[in-house]
Amino acid sequence: MKKTILFIASLFAFILLISARFNNRPNEINTKEALGKKLFSEKILSRDSSVSCASCHIPSFAFADTVAFSIGIGGVATDRNTPSVLNMKNRPYFFWDGRASSLEEQALMPIKNPDEMGLPIADAVNRLNKNPTYRQLFKKIFNQPVTEKNLAAAFAAFEKTLETVDSKFDDWSNNINNLSASEERGRLLFIGSKAKCFDCHFMEDFTDDAFKNIGLFNGQDLNDSGRILISRSKDDLGKFKTPGLRNVAVTAPYMHNGMFATLEDVIEYYNEPSRFVSNAENTDKALSKPLGLTQREKKDLVAFLKTLTDKKYYRTK
Repeated sequence: MKKTILFIASLFAFILLISARFNNRPNEINTKEALGKKLFSEKILSRDSSVSCASCHIPSFAFADTVAFSIGIGGVATDRNTPSVLNMKNRPYFFWDGRASSLEEQALMPIKNPDEMGLPIADAVNRLNKNPTYRQLFKKIFNQPVTEKNLAAAFAAFEKTLETVDSKFDDWSNNINNLSASEERGRLLFIGSKAKCFDCHFMEDFTDDAFKNIGLFNGQDLNDSGRILISRSKDDLGKFKTPGLRNVAVTAPYMHNGMFATLEDVIEYYNEPSRFVSNAENTDKALSKPLGLTQREKKDLVAFLKTLTDKKYYRTK
């Protein structure tokens, strides 16, 4: 009997300990980065408390979405495909059209976008200040109540931690491991003059951070004007920001409109864009002629692109 009572008492104490730890989680958040991580999954930052940043930037899919257009409040689809927010620390501007020039500016735009989270920033700040947990956290970390500025700072601090440098390609770069024969052929194609990938996708994150029209604007069924809506320069018609390619194998579907479901589809498009869009406007001259890739070369390019996936996002079939 004594053993039974002792067991029950021990079990009750264990439950209380776990409960205390759960309830005191705010005490474990001591940095802007940790606070930003918590906010990233916070649904009260949407008008009807139904979605958070993580609803569309899904952590297990390299902080991208798995559908062509994400679903915001009220079941409304976004205008463009949701890009990954990984490896954004060194980018000069953000979104497909480059309308934000800092992570702080970028972080608040989806919150107030009427078709995404739909909550005015003043209302978001007010909600957080009324929440005891967040009021405590902002006081501890910023030594002040929630403001638009420190809310943006917390988000930006978290997003700056989302750098990935632990892929098979990184191991190869650091002489830790070798690429397979197919991956190496794909790498040579990638940096060579036939596939031309390296013309736009270079540096450590495989992007030139420029705006390009890759032939996906015709003013008809493909009518997203892109960068021109921000710059008002006619030269920017149909141009979108060159995305980085780290973790690209797990961020399908692809392009600003999510029109390609697989990397194989993307390679087929670049190999001969006119097969897909015959009346494109303002297309970059680099895509004026077919690349003439063989079937093996296409497979080798895909094999190389898969080496850019950080190990934390590896998937078992």
